[in-house]
Amino acid sequence: MQESLIQVKNFHLHYGTNHVLKNINIDFPDKKVTAVIGPSGCGKSTLLKCLNRLVENVDDTSIMGQVLVAGDDIYNPKADITEIRRKMGLLMQRPSPLPMSIYNNVAFGPRLFGENKKVTIDAIVEKNLTEVGLWDEVKDRLKSPASKLSIGQQQRLCLARGLAVEPEIILADEPTSALDPVSTQRIEQKFLELKNDYTIILVTHILRQARRMADYVVFIYYGEIIEHGTAEEFFENPKQEMTRNYLKGLIP
Repeated sequence: MQESLIQVKNFHLHYGTNHVLKNINIDFPDKKVTAVIGPSGCGKSTLLKCLNRLVENVDDTSIMGQVLVAGDDIYNPKADITEIRRKMGLLMQRPSPLPMSIYNNVAFGPRLFGENKKVTIDAIVEKNLTEVGLWDEVKDRLKSPASKLSIGQQQRLCLARGLAVEPEIILADEPTSALDPVSTQRIEQKFLELKNDYTIILVTHILRQARRMADYVVFIYYGEIIEHGTAEEFFENPKQEMTRNYLKGLIP
């Protein structure tokens, strides 16, 4: 049996004396959309940040266990953090375009990793803006500030920026929570297309969204994985009483 691209093994995270993630063990299926669900403050976003080592920015953090990407432990002291983050594009709750032009937002990553040929950069920008359905909307104003775009367009631009460095994994932390329904639909549809080429891990507090999009579901409650499985199994035949109560809306 082929190993998953991302495996989390016996993973614990503490912020000071606060035990935030408790003995997390999960293999994320490749080239699928995995929805991580659970109440607010239960550790969903923290788990996502652990997958590309963003949690270390928080003071007094201690970590035990492993996060393996293609078999390599990203918490090995010799791990290349820049390369880890290149492999994992991160889309946040609110769009975070860089304070520069639309073009330079997408070109930023490839330039950072050593690509300097203008013809190549031009092709990368067009390819990735097309990939997220933004090219036709912005091709005549590529030199305009990214901040002039609508919120929905900014989020698609951030996705294009992440895809431009050719990641293997897309991490999405409630990426539609600040968007209008039309922009939400565009992002969701794009993820369903992208899963043919990328492993996607989506944190969402919206059960309807998880039902629409997920191939696999992980339910976290106060730092512990209560249940995980295929979306069909999870929603149609949950095994744990706590899962059933959450799906019925009995857990806030």
